[in-house]
Amino acid sequence: MDDVQADLPAEDAKLVTLARATRARARAAEGAAVRDLDGRTYAAASIALEHLRLSALEVCVAMAVSSGSTGLEAAVVLTEGDAVDVDAARDFAGPDVPVLVGGPDGRLHTRTSTAAV
Repeated sequence: MDDVQADLPAEDAKLVTLARATRARARAAEGAAVRDLDGRTYAAASIALEHLRLSALEVCVAMAVSSGSTGLEAAVVLTEGDAVDVDAARDFAGPDVPVLVGGPDGRLHTRTSTAAV
């Protein structure tokens, strides 16, 4: 187990599980899960339609906003690549939200934040 997963709180481990299950169920390129400031969680898969392309994190942010959330506490993104666009999460929640990034298997490899550009 690498350093990112070694000290993973139970609340963040839940986000990993939700993101992994959602990605697998939807057979999508990405899965993400976020926890809002009230402790509610939102999980989503990426969308790749002819006229609509959203990352899994963008869908999670949209779900949180449309549910009346006022911010995010944490996010997890599981994807094949290393690059994660955090712009939508930063727009909504500001620059201090931790974002954990991992592979499709749920193994985390990067700890970043919405401050990343």
